[in-house]
Amino acid sequence: MSISQIGVFVENHPGHVARVLDAFVEAEVQVRGYCMSDTGDYGIVRFVVDNPEKAKQVLADMGCAVVAKEVLCLRLPDRPGELARIMGVFAKLNINVEYSYSLVSTYIAISVKDLAAAEEALKKETVELIDQAQLTALVDLDCGNAQEGR
Repeated sequence: MSISQIGVFVENHPGHVARVLDAFVEAEVQVRGYCMSDTGDYGIVRFVVDNPEKAKQVLADMGCAVVAKEVLCLRLPDRPGELARIMGVFAKLNINVEYSYSLVSTYIAISVKDLAAAEEALKKETVELIDQAQLTALVDLDCGNAQEGR
């Protein structure tokens, strides 16, 4: 069980990420999470979106170098120590976390080389693995509840 992450290389200049996001808005692609990292003249932006195929097409149409990758998405209980617990599970099994970032609420995406081993390790833990459809549905539900409470 995994979700799709879209990675795009962008020039490290003001406005490049904004253009990507504007193109997503125009194509009605909803960003569920992202992270940016600087590599000098270029940056890497990783996106988790509601429609990865559409996002890849938008980026390809813009002439961007796009890489898709499957990553784990976990929903952790919202209490202290949960992220430390999961990182400890991976450490005990010598599974290296290449990077991670948080998504909406307590959803996080984690990239590891051996996705199957990481998934297997998490089956014994009190954590919910989320697939792409569930992420979209849960986030829509969470956002709807948040808007109703205003």
